[in-house]
Amino acid sequence: MLWQDKHAALTFMSLLLLLWQEAAPIEVPEDPKIQQDLKQPPTIMKQSVKNYIVDPRDNIIIECEAKGNPVPTFSWRRNGKFFNIGKDPRVTMRKRSGTLEIGFRSGGRPEDYEGEYQCFATNDFGVSLSNKILLRVSKAPLWPKEVLEPVSVTEGSALVLPCNPPPGLPPPFTFWMDSNMSPIPQDKRVSMGLNGDLYFSNVLAQDANTDYSCKARFLFTHTIQEKNPYKLKVQTKEPYNDTSYNASEPHGDRKVAESTPTFLSPSGSESSKMVLRDEQLLLECIAAGLPTPIIKWFKKGGELPGQKVKFENFNKTLKIVSVSEEDAGEYVCMANNHLGTIRHSIFVQVKAAPYWLHKPSDQVLAPEENGRLVCRANGNPKPRIEWLVNGQPIESSPTNPNRQVLGDTIMFHSVQIGSSAVYQCNASNEHGYLLANAFVNVLDLPPRMLGPKNQLIKVIKNNRTFLDCPFFGSPLPELRWFKNGQGSGLDGGQYRVYINGTLEIKRARAEDEGTYTCVASSILGKAENQVRLEVKEPTRIIQAPEHQSAIRGSTARFTCRVTSDPSLPVSVAWMKDDKPLYLGWRLKKDDESLSIPNVNEGDEGTYTCAAKSEIDQLSASARLTVLEVATLNPSVSSALLPARPDPPMDLDLSDPAARSVRLTWIPGKEHRSPITEFLVQFEEDRWEPGRWQNLSSYPGDLNSVILQLAPFVNYQFRVIAINSVGQSDPSRPSPRYKTTGAAPDAIPKGLRGWGSRKDNMEITWEPLLDLERNGPNLHYIVWWRRKDAEEEWNNLTTVGTKHVVHNTEIYVPYEIKIQARNEFGAGPESNLVIGYSGEDKPTDAPTDLRVSKVDSTKVIIHWNPVDLNSVQGEFKEYRLYYWRESSQVPGLVVSKEKKVKGFYSTTVKPSGMLSDLAPYSNYKMFMVVANNRFESQPSNTVAFTTKEGVPDAPRFFKINRRSLDTIHLEWAKPLEPNGILTGYQLKYQTVNGSKVGPFQLETFFPNVTEFFLRVPDRSSRYKFFLSALTQVGKGEDYAEESPHFTNEENFTDTTDLGNKTKKDVKSQQPPINVVDLIPGVVYHLRVYSHLFNSVSSKSVTFKTKAAYIDQVDIATQGWFIGLMCAIALIILILLIVCFIKRSRGGKYPGGGYTSCFTKALVRDKKDLPLDAVDQKDQDGSFDYQNGSSVPDRNENENSSDEDNKPLQGSQTSLDGNVKESDDSLVDYGEGGDGQFNEDGSFIGQYTVKKDKDETEGNESSEATSPVNAIYSLA
Repeated sequence: MLWQDKHAALTFMSLLLLLWQEAAPIEVPEDPKIQQDLKQPPTIMKQSVKNYIVDPRDNIIIECEAKGNPVPTFSWRRNGKFFNIGKDPRVTMRKRSGTLEIGFRSGGRPEDYEGEYQCFATNDFGVSLSNKILLRVSKAPLWPKEVLEPVSVTEGSALVLPCNPPPGLPPPFTFWMDSNMSPIPQDKRVSMGLNGDLYFSNVLAQDANTDYSCKARFLFTHTIQEKNPYKLKVQTKEPYNDTSYNASEPHGDRKVAESTPTFLSPSGSESSKMVLRDEQLLLECIAAGLPTPIIKWFKKGGELPGQKVKFENFNKTLKIVSVSEEDAGEYVCMANNHLGTIRHSIFVQVKAAPYWLHKPSDQVLAPEENGRLVCRANGNPKPRIEWLVNGQPIESSPTNPNRQVLGDTIMFHSVQIGSSAVYQCNASNEHGYLLANAFVNVLDLPPRMLGPKNQLIKVIKNNRTFLDCPFFGSPLPELRWFKNGQGSGLDGGQYRVYINGTLEIKRARAEDEGTYTCVASSILGKAENQVRLEVKEPTRIIQAPEHQSAIRGSTARFTCRVTSDPSLPVSVAWMKDDKPLYLGWRLKKDDESLSIPNVNEGDEGTYTCAAKSEIDQLSASARLTVLEVATLNPSVSSALLPARPDPPMDLDLSDPAARSVRLTWIPGKEHRSPITEFLVQFEEDRWEPGRWQNLSSYPGDLNSVILQLAPFVNYQFRVIAINSVGQSDPSRPSPRYKTTGAAPDAIPKGLRGWGSRKDNMEITWEPLLDLERNGPNLHYIVWWRRKDAEEEWNNLTTVGTKHVVHNTEIYVPYEIKIQARNEFGAGPESNLVIGYSGEDKPTDAPTDLRVSKVDSTKVIIHWNPVDLNSVQGEFKEYRLYYWRESSQVPGLVVSKEKKVKGFYSTTVKPSGMLSDLAPYSNYKMFMVVANNRFESQPSNTVAFTTKEGVPDAPRFFKINRRSLDTIHLEWAKPLEPNGILTGYQLKYQTVNGSKVGPFQLETFFPNVTEFFLRVPDRSSRYKFFLSALTQVGKGEDYAEESPHFTNEENFTDTTDLGNKTKKDVKSQQPPINVVDLIPGVVYHLRVYSHLFNSVSSKSVTFKTKAAYIDQVDIATQGWFIGLMCAIALIILILLIVCFIKRSRGGKYPGGGYTSCFTKALVRDKKDLPLDAVDQKDQDGSFDYQNGSSVPDRNENENSSDEDNKPLQGSQTSLDGNVKESDDSLVDYGEGGDGQFNEDGSFIGQYTVKKDKDETEGNESSEATSPVNAIYSLA
């Protein structure tokens, strides 16, 4: 029967929740008339703190302030019983307040009033309660007198000097000093513990030089008490001389026994500590030992929260501020010196006094409406929720059929007049309690209009218009609008009625003029108000002022013609640089213009014409630039260039709102370039003080803007003006403006869940940005539950960005969501995110790994898959490890580095291809299955051998040198033969520009690595292709060109033109300068690739300019006429000498005269052809291989056989050269080499006559004479 009753009750509650329709609570406007007449239960506004410690020397004041209508009356309970204030003359209560004052002028002890106090504020509609205030009197007891014997201690051993201060309220602050009132120096060896004791990790002999006294400072009494000092006697094995003390060697040369670390505090190997959420956690480890141990901290199973952890007291104390649940766990401190290491584990439990998740709030309801109060709190242990009504437990209060308690929620349905009350929610556990008052005020008020009566609203045509009609009533009245007293109500089309009673007209037209009536009605009556609307034509500036420049002393005139609605008077005002313009005696203004006579520099600026009517205003601006008279000259005016604008001035803030403010400024001078844009920057002093950030930019014609701001930020602003030249300097900062706080708008990003261990899941997210916090005390509420398990949500509140869920199953999905909260409320919840707990090592491994279709570079692999449930995590891939065990090529050493390849396959018979293998090699491999963190045990290991393949290219291929008719080729074996080499193949062909010859083929044995190629045409270039051979076939070609100079070109035509000078210029990037060219010479140019010799450009032909010669008529120069005369005279003398010799029948044969004359004119003939390998010829030419150049010969003239014949009348030497006669003109000519510069200019005409023997030793029979010099010059 009992079970049936419970079942029926549960069924009724379920139906009640399903059918529940809750009305929104009524918001009472802040209108003074409404507030004055509104009946309201009491609300506690101010109260003393829960733990209230008072100074015994002062009067005791216990605060309790409340509001309500009627004004509340106050009463107190002390230790749970009624406190009769009237019977105690020392206790008084302030007027219209519940604050108690307890005075002791007439005697009495403050200790007699210690106890627990609670205030009750009462009026006709309910009772509101304060917190229970525990009043205690501060105490500062005296230190008990004691005689302390000197403490004897052996040098190097540990020591603890206890402090044991007298217990005070609040506890005193302790510290250590010596008898000279100097603080005891503390370091990693000597320090004070959290309990006030002084710890010595090891004692030094010089510690006996100081006495040690513990002091206790009591905060309320501002007194310091001290303990009798300790004196130390340090026993040393060897004499100690304090004058020889050295901090780096504290024991000097004396031998002091060293010791391994031991813990002085705490003792043992482990301890525990409990701390409450949001409080401060202090963990301490102090160790003894010699040398002094070093203390280190770490947390098992995670990292220390770096943002919250601080290390104090020389690393002996770990401090965590604002502890949260995720800070629980095992903390380990480690002490070590070179003799050993010890550890101590501290198990931290984080409990929590109750804290609010959803604090109940006041409700104003109309009769017959529904509502609810929700009281949700969390803590550790879970707090117990208890409801009270008007200070009495709800169970013992009178029964209310319209009220139902459902755990942490009270449901109200069809509330009635007279059921107003104050409800208290008490959430408590063993660590504390929370108490919240929330009233339910059942209010019945007939409709009432709150705005002015019969308003006249004038609006501009085509503008959006709002007609306000504020109203109030309980129950909330229904509002309707009518126009001219007709119609069925305005809503829809271009009309829209808001819930607050405002009527919006989206676009006001002339036909919208009239009287609008708003009517608010409810079951208690109705109220109405009227608004008359007039639609006006807008004010317009039909001729705006224009930018102009005026010469100093002239007159400037700005025109501003305005038109407006005839019924609206318009005033026109002028401003200069956004300040009112003072006209004075000089400036003149009429209805349509402003005149500025006798312009000077002070008149320069921006002039604004502002037209203002009763309901609208607009303005137009123009810039006046004052010019000097000299600027009429273009060459001078060009000096007046535009410049950057001056910074804006006089920043002002107005129209403050919750998330916006209006910023106004005065633009600076434009400096002949109009301002096109203003950049507004901000700086805030909470998150990044001193850093200016861009907020927004605005057009250059604005100087007043509304800035959209973030909540809970203390802003200041500055403005930068921008024109075509650049940005101005920033303006001076504005006054600071602090926005009010609000609940967060943003959702934390990057929410994810993943396992760092097999039995946990780490939930992480990105913190909100500083400007997204919107208020203080930002924290996050994170929820999680098993997916598809129909579990209740688990939740946690934290200020961090990570929470670890422990004791999870291996790799199971969780649903996760998060919400940011601050002191002003909660932000939006995130979408659900699926996270997974941690992974473990896969239990099964792939089996029966095997290969098929083995090729030279690839192989097909097969294996038996694993059960995906055995992966124990997300299946990532089958991971194949393989390595090259050896090569089948004898003597070839290979790398055995392991390589990895992944295969993703969920088929029943998986397979895959392994490629990029080295041919003719022995391989081994095995396979594992992998999840995100672990790999399984390996499968069976498989060995296989790849087949023989074609070899790689030879390791190098060089063209070492080129002689007259031979090219020497050299190469090396391939790094990877990929099989047994059977030889090499060389293909080559001639290359002449874009023309190529047929391929020729050479083959070599595998032990041959060089080849000499006989070249029939020594001027030809060749392209070579060398490859290695195996039984499988030919490998990759190694291509090279000859000659082996990448940028060199041998210009050889089909006809024999003789040798040409060749020059190579190497460069990485164009353009390049080719220097050291000869003036007046024709060159052919082709560009080749350094890496790919077969890639080249087309040939380009160009001719250098002739050497620079002054354009002077040489025939008119005196020196030239004299020179010609001298040469003619010499020639005449030579002719006479030749004639005399011939007539005497000298040594010359019959052709002697001709021979003599021919030798004199030998420069008329071309030089003999020279091989490119010749080092230097007698005519001064150089081969290109030596880096020299020679004057270009006439390329259009062919060589003849006559050039190679000996001259008539000359003797031929044994080596085939023509030998000159002993009696030659050389003996008579004052010859010498005619020398020229590279540009062809003449250096000298004559040199000292050479000896005959020297002349005969020359290979050339040609002598240099003045005649030669003349021909050379020509």
